[in-house]
Amino acid sequence: MINAFAVSSILIFVSLSFIAILVLWKGKDRKTKNVWFCLCLVVASWGFGGYKFATATSQEDAYFWRQIANIGVIFTPVLYYHFIYLLLGLEKKYQSFIRIISYILGIIFLFLNFFAPPNLFNGGLRFVFNEFYYSDWFQYRSLLYIAFYVLFYWFLLIFAFGILVSHFIQSKGLSRNQLKYIIFASLVAWIAPHSMFLIEFHIDIYPLPNFLIAIYPLIIAYAIIKYRLMDIKLAITRAGIFVAVYTLVLGLPFALAGSARNWLIENLGSQWWMAPLGLMAGLATVGPFVYIYLQRKAEEKLLREQRRYQDTLKQASLGMTRIRNLNKLLNLITHIITRTVGITYAGVYLYNQDTDEYVLQVSRDKGRVPVPKLSPDNPLISWIMVKREPMIYEEVKRMREDTKDPTFVHFEEVMHLLTASVIIPIFLEDKFLGFVVLGDKISGQIYTDEDLSVFQVLASQAALAIENAQFYEDAKEMQEQIAQAEKMATIGTMADGLSHQINNRFYALSLIAGDSIDTIKMMDTSKCTPEVKDMIEQLNHALERIQVNVMQGGEVVKGIMKYTRKGEEKFEPLTMDQIIDGTLEMVQYKVKLSEIDIARDYQKDGFKIKGNLIQLQEVFFNFIDNANDAIAERKATLKEEGYRGKITIRARALADRVEIIFEDNGMGIKEENEKKIFTPFFTTKMSSRRGTGLGLYVIRRIIEDMHKGTITHESQYKSGTRFIVELPLDIQPSK
Repeated sequence: MINAFAVSSILIFVSLSFIAILVLWKGKDRKTKNVWFCLCLVVASWGFGGYKFATATSQEDAYFWRQIANIGVIFTPVLYYHFIYLLLGLEKKYQSFIRIISYILGIIFLFLNFFAPPNLFNGGLRFVFNEFYYSDWFQYRSLLYIAFYVLFYWFLLIFAFGILVSHFIQSKGLSRNQLKYIIFASLVAWIAPHSMFLIEFHIDIYPLPNFLIAIYPLIIAYAIIKYRLMDIKLAITRAGIFVAVYTLVLGLPFALAGSARNWLIENLGSQWWMAPLGLMAGLATVGPFVYIYLQRKAEEKLLREQRRYQDTLKQASLGMTRIRNLNKLLNLITHIITRTVGITYAGVYLYNQDTDEYVLQVSRDKGRVPVPKLSPDNPLISWIMVKREPMIYEEVKRMREDTKDPTFVHFEEVMHLLTASVIIPIFLEDKFLGFVVLGDKISGQIYTDEDLSVFQVLASQAALAIENAQFYEDAKEMQEQIAQAEKMATIGTMADGLSHQINNRFYALSLIAGDSIDTIKMMDTSKCTPEVKDMIEQLNHALERIQVNVMQGGEVVKGIMKYTRKGEEKFEPLTMDQIIDGTLEMVQYKVKLSEIDIARDYQKDGFKIKGNLIQLQEVFFNFIDNANDAIAERKATLKEEGYRGKITIRARALADRVEIIFEDNGMGIKEENEKKIFTPFFTTKMSSRRGTGLGLYVIRRIIEDMHKGTITHESQYKSGTRFIVELPLDIQPSK
């Protein structure tokens, strides 16, 4: 006869079988999911056996199916402890010893269950609640059965539960949330078996708690499949709705068949079974829709606050692209996330091309010292770039515990240093711009799948906004460089007038100083006192120094004129020394030549270049200036003991060409910058006297367009750079 206990048992069998298959298919951790799969199977065996002995019509059948159900009774505590053992990563020897002993005892008790006489282990049966047969310990009073009950359902379960609570007290963040609902699920789960043991000892309370066995695996299984999405209220609500709906779907037809069977036979005859079958079919059709409707309503109520801030984040993401100031944009992003969602910490890391690092741009948490930067070589960065999805600390931690892979050990360490519960990557199509670090929620709640989806949408919008802001700042900087270049060009056009005015002043000073010196020489100082003679000598020396400095000033003006004057377009035979000597005359006023070594490696007067002197001096000037900056950068960055800058200039004739190599031992060029060095307005100079980025672009035009030559480069970062120039050789006609 169908009864409530039979209905609850068949519900346990159906739901646990489904969950076992689902976990085996979806679970990520092999060991944990295998143990949980076995646990679900033995609980399902209890459900199936319980249904059969609850509907058995004879004691012999009831006893056999009770033995089948006992597979679950015996091994459920053992597998539950093993599951907790794996879940918490227990490593102490006595914990492992208890696990092994529990399996050995379980096998022994299983043997007794099937092969020992009733008086030794299982006991007898009695008819209870006028519905079904159940075990009766008092018929034989087996001490072995009492030992089994105390060892497995008191000692082993309490020990496992105590470990669970201990880890819960010590945990925090998402892990604490996870353990909270596992503890709750465990309490729900073990009410049922303990209530049913009471019947065996003649405390006859109807075993309605058997329905609870179908609930707790739903909650824990959801954790195994995708535990980052666990919300205890949501998980329990979903499980409760599922059990309630499908209890009605399965229970009402059985109840109708059991309670109204005689009436149905009288009215429907031999086809009476069609009524409960039709009711089951109708309820099975309506059941999923009822479940979805009730679940949606429950989630709307439970997740009202979460949906509110998710909508706020979506709205905020739409307006980000209008913000052009990068720092303001990043501060806005972190402010919105921390205030709207309620997060303990948020930070944004972006790739810095100059330093080749992911640098912390903004962070919101005054109480901590953030990690300032991460290298692109960091395995965490490589993992994010390949996976292109959020990284969750609890998942990384679990993978480290389950696989023992040193990669995940490193991931966990880095995320711990970053104070990261979640890392959200920022991608603009295939370009990885950086990532957002999010700490724990202040409320202690977990990050749901919906949260992560919203954060990814926010990151996508932020990527576009960041790109726009960076482009705007680069364009603004380029405009400033253009203005500076125009200013320098204006100064160049003014050089003729300025040099004329300066030379006039120098000429006047030279005349005044010369006349004064002549006057002093013509004076008769024989009658002067020693003090006056000394004063006259000092004046004479000062005037001579003025004349020397006037001459040097004139040379400086002459050099400036030579550099800034456009010069004639004519090409003439030039020796290497002609070009280099003129270049060094000018470069000495910008570069401290005494602090670097300049080596010349070429055959003097062995060949001549066909070129424009002024233009080639500009090219050589830029080479030496850039090399000097690279040397200064290496000196400041690497701080190598005994390091001294060196520029080597080599040249040799090749058929109708001259190959000239400028080589330095400076900082070199980063690989990602090598393709851009000839781009207008691109510069790698880090000093406050940052260049306009026109030098190498102009050099290429002079070499390739004006001289019909070629220019290439080779560089190794932190070692040095060499530029290879080929220019036309001046070939003299044979006489």
